[in-house]
Amino acid sequence: METVRLTEAFDFRGDAVAWGAIGAGDPLVLVHGTPFSSVVWRRIAPHLARHRRVYAFDLVGYGRSAKHEGQDVSLGVQPKLFAALLDHWGVDRPDVVAHDFGGATALRAHLLGGRDYRTLTLIDPVALSPHGSALVQAARRHATAYSELPDYVHQAVLRAYVAGAVHRTLSPAEMDAYVAPWTGEEGKPAFYRQIAQMSDRYTDEIQDRYDEMRVAPRILWGAQDGWIPVDRAYELAARMPRAELRVVEDAGHLVQEDRPEAVVAAVLDLLDPEV
Repeated sequence: METVRLTEAFDFRGDAVAWGAIGAGDPLVLVHGTPFSSVVWRRIAPHLARHRRVYAFDLVGYGRSAKHEGQDVSLGVQPKLFAALLDHWGVDRPDVVAHDFGGATALRAHLLGGRDYRTLTLIDPVALSPHGSALVQAARRHATAYSELPDYVHQAVLRAYVAGAVHRTLSPAEMDAYVAPWTGEEGKPAFYRQIAQMSDRYTDEIQDRYDEMRVAPRILWGAQDGWIPVDRAYELAARMPRAELRVVEDAGHLVQEDRPEAVVAAVLDLLDPEV
């Protein structure tokens, strides 16, 4: 089955944002997190495209989208990009599946930007303060020093970091796909740039408003998530009165890699009864 290929470009404030779509029917939008890209949906999108028009994109400063010095790639701007893309596509009330920082992006667009969704599936979302792994905390304090690491050290750090997001072991090809956007003269500084711009204030602004949500979310959480422990899942669900929480066994932070079938089943279950 064919997955989404990001063959289109959207101009967002002068930056090219890569996106693509497959399938037909009502719209479903996939929103990745950090330090990932639309690659996380390669096992998911083909199955969902049998029932929906599936859109995927790379957040600005991520994946195949533009990266450059001085760029704003924070959670302050990503929801605005998301909203601009929805307008560009002519999409209203889509089904949304969002992971990690993509969860915060979708939640901020909903609670602060007035965007409504038909359904919302959140996968190990960044939604509560404080957030950020030990690497994120260190690199956020010393972003310039980290960006000056020799390439071979940077590669080692990056690969170890991504490996910690999965419960299984990624193949060399899979690891390369995740690491590639963050290497080279453009990618390496971009990796530390997005870390430097992480801030709890973006979740502080919404985490006490989850009882105002106009959609009943389904939350999926990897039982073995080493980045955001599963106890955070129960805390988040308690703040969202209509939320349904599903803890996925044998899965880390990247449930899409460890248990893609669990993601597909959970999303399809929220769609039309005949799906």
